[in-house]
Amino acid sequence: ICKIALKANVAMVPVYGFGHTKIYDVWVDPFGILQFLSAKLHMSLTPFFGRWGWFMGPAKRNVAICMCLGDPIYPPSDTNADNITQEQIDEHHSKLLNGFSKVFATHKRGYYGEDIAAKKKLVFVK
Repeated sequence: ICKIALKANVAMVPVYGFGHTKIYDVWVDPFGILQFLSAKLHMSLTPFFGRWGWFMGPAKRNVAICMCLGDPIYPPSDTNADNITQEQIDEHHSKLLNGFSKVFATHKRGYYGEDIAAKKKLVFVK
């Protein structure tokens, strides 16, 4: 995504959505079979249950959803779309991750409340 943004010379806006992990219940395969199949098929096989416990059912309605937007991350003015280096991509990616962290830290108290927000932390997994 960062490489595409640099080539197109456009800004990226970090967005964090609160509440999305609560609208469905995801079943986790304890044996790793779905993880193995997902890797082989190059697609995510994730069974989920929605409202009324229906398999792949509609989203739960009693969950508050909040989308928060951060400050735009502009490409450097000296970027040459034909010669983008991996270093430039990594630097831009780092700025994007920092943007996600800032959005999360700024708005978590408003969504969760003071007590719960103090325990919440945004973690990026490679």
